[in-house]
Amino acid sequence: MTEESQVKGPASYFPSIEKKYGHPISHWLDLLGTQSGKKHMEMVAWLKAEHGLGHGHANALVAYLLASAK
Repeated sequence: MTEESQVKGPASYFPSIEKKYGHPISHWLDLLGTQSGKKHMEMVAWLKAEHGLGHGHANALVAYLLASAK
């Protein structure tokens, strides 16, 4: 794998998130879309409490969503 083809940042967690929780990333991003207006850590806490995601996975999804919204 070349340096350019390696995924960096929050998206680097996506394959393990899909494998561990059994849903595509679009599923999680759609769910997060229902939480608009909340702060980063509020959305992380919501994913952890309501959907059982680990902190790192929840944080990666929220960071990706917020970065793509800018």
